[in-house]
Amino acid sequence: MVSYHLFSNPGGRENNEDYVGMYQNGQSWCFVLADGLGGHGKGEVASKLAVEAAIKEFALRGPGEETLKASFDQAQRAILEGQREDYRARDMKTTLVILHVSENQLWWGHIGDSRLYYFQKGKLRERTLDHSVPQMLVAAGQLKEKQIRNHPDRNRLLRVLGVDWDSPKYQIAESRKREERQAFLLCSDGFWELIDEKKMQHCLKKASSPKEWAELMESIVRKNGQGKNMDNYSAVTVWI
Repeated sequence: MVSYHLFSNPGGRENNEDYVGMYQNGQSWCFVLADGLGGHGKGEVASKLAVEAAIKEFALRGPGEETLKASFDQAQRAILEGQREDYRARDMKTTLVILHVSENQLWWGHIGDSRLYYFQKGKLRERTLDHSVPQMLVAAGQLKEKQIRNHPDRNRLLRVLGVDWDSPKYQIAESRKREERQAFLLCSDGFWELIDEKKMQHCLKKASSPKEWAELMESIVRKNGQGKNMDNYSAVTVWI
């Protein structure tokens, strides 16, 4: 059985440039989250285009690695086309993270700093690595993982959709076997920067549903964001 919850909140901003979506076809599911960039450059348009492209490819092809690749490629194509058609949208870009669930397999991929966290039996097993300056510094041994959240260059992204590339810049994880007691969190940086992994795991153990898990985490995000100009924050929680 697959259960899930999706939400997106503008935080302290007037405009919400995050976008979330899902699509189910029989015993297969697609979950998508994007965080648009560009401010007046119509980041909200880029994130919506990306999510819609991913869902369209899933509906056409079904789950799997090739569909993930096609989703990122089509999202990139749609955003670049949108930039050309509207001068005001010439700077729009977006992150994108996608999860596919089939009857016996799992696939995911991402670009940018919107993350996917993978939990199994209540414990964090893995997360996607941001395509950002601080994450690069962690990889080089110049920064500790926990320092990413407050790093002055945290918003400097090295890879996003909406920038011309000679070769694809997205990252596809190795597929996983679908098992019982797996949980996933897809979230934008406005969410994960205000809650650490220990709290995510603690909330997961307390929750009785994906909705409750999301609500417990959101209460921490809102508390930690008080007095700050909170970014848009969005999340998708999935239980198997």
